[in-house]
Amino acid sequence: MLTIYGVYRSRASRNYWMARELGIPFRSVPVIQARRVADPLAADAPLNTKSPGFLAVNPMGLIPAIDDDGLVLTESLANNLYLARKHGGPLAPADVREEGQIGNWTMWAATEVEPYAVEIVLAYDKGIENTPEGQTEIAACARALERAFAVLEAHLAGRDHVVGGRFTVADLNLAEVFRYAMSQTTLFRQPSSGEIVAGALPVPSRFQGDDGGAAEGAGIEASWRIPSSTSSRTQRLKASAPLLSRREADVTK
Repeated sequence: MLTIYGVYRSRASRNYWMARELGIPFRSVPVIQARRVADPLAADAPLNTKSPGFLAVNPMGLIPAIDDDGLVLTESLANNLYLARKHGGPLAPADVREEGQIGNWTMWAATEVEPYAVEIVLAYDKGIENTPEGQTEIAACARALERAFAVLEAHLAGRDHVVGGRFTVADLNLAEVFRYAMSQTTLFRQPSSGEIVAGALPVPSRFQGDDGGAAEGAGIEASWRIPSSTSSRTQRLKASAPLLSRREADVTK
């Protein structure tokens, strides 16, 4: 069975979402960021990224990590590509051409978008968003992102999805990366780039319920099976609107 290490307030949300979309059974082992624990090495500390038990899974001490029947992978976007390839279906590439396109867009998001988008989130996390320093930093990152948003907007002209004319792991991966920039609403002024995030994000209810503490890192583990979503793009867009107004989007470290 697939095991996912991490909590929703991290990049592990990508892997939880992917598993739920695929409708596959998985076990959740909530691992929270060490910076959220007063003494991460204390005997009574919750499982965190500095815990020896987790470092045995990922020596880098970052979440998420997945263990799929003994195969351990530790990069969130690559984890999703692997899960799509293994389980197939509409989220997966239909042929080698689509596989190349999905991999290309995923790597593009990781290298051209995420570094700047995460810096924006961190500025808010540090509470400097209203200071001259913070505003300068955020503005510089937003300017750097304008080109990437323009590229995506041009690609989506006349398209509903990134690859293959359907919702795939490419849409999911890009939505998870772009959402870190959601505080910069002007970047989403073009309809396609806004909808690729809003229309792809899972509805809030799908991140609630029996999660074994993954939502807040309160528990240790749980197993469950969630059916894949059948929501239309319009339904997703409407249901995920509250998420678009939320600033916080924790990262792994």
